[in-house]
Amino acid sequence: MRELVDEVRAWLAWAEESGLQNLAPPGRQAQQVETVKLPLLEAVRTELGECTRCKLHKTRTNIVFGVGNPEARLMFVGEAPGEDEDLQGYPFVGKAGQLLTKMIEAMGLRREDVYICNTVKCRPPNNRNPEPEELLACEPFLKGQLGAVKPEAIVTLGKFAAQALLREQTPITRLRGQWREYQGIPVMPTFHPAYLLRSPAEKSKVWEDLKQVMKRLRLPIPKGGAS
Repeated sequence: MRELVDEVRAWLAWAEESGLQNLAPPGRQAQQVETVKLPLLEAVRTELGECTRCKLHKTRTNIVFGVGNPEARLMFVGEAPGEDEDLQGYPFVGKAGQLLTKMIEAMGLRREDVYICNTVKCRPPNNRNPEPEELLACEPFLKGQLGAVKPEAIVTLGKFAAQALLREQTPITRLRGQWREYQGIPVMPTFHPAYLLRSPAEKSKVWEDLKQVMKRLRLPIPKGGAS
């Protein structure tokens, strides 16, 4: 395991400079990486450790790393943990997480079929927006998760997740529903489930976004939508 952690540490530095066009760590063929996806995710988590790379560590209860299928074809990336997530150590377990589960199930999938994480792994105080240096500190670990899972598509949830991956300040109202790309991986930005709890009339727009994702992944499109 120590050798794998050392390899991932070097790979995180390499990925930050090189991007993820080649998702295999240096000296390892992609076919070989397929057999170590779960250990690689565990190694990324080990490298994260009890992180003190930004000031969020001073107020967090738990690091919220990620959860789901290490071989998921679809990855959901949110903004930052909330209070429930901070207490339990898992992403999207509060009311917004319950709605995300409904969205996933409306796609004919289960939470166990996808991989879910956030751009920032610790809860910002009072659920404030993540700050640029906090996003930057966590980015190598998000890249590590992406490189380990190698999803065929990413759905970003909310403004900050989309802007962090796409490196632009376009409002989410204009970003959503438009295919973009992050290091060769198709990205579909859409609204955050927390926003949908405040604005339920927007759920139909998110369903249209998710239908595009299902079409891209060649999944059957169920009738109806997320409720």
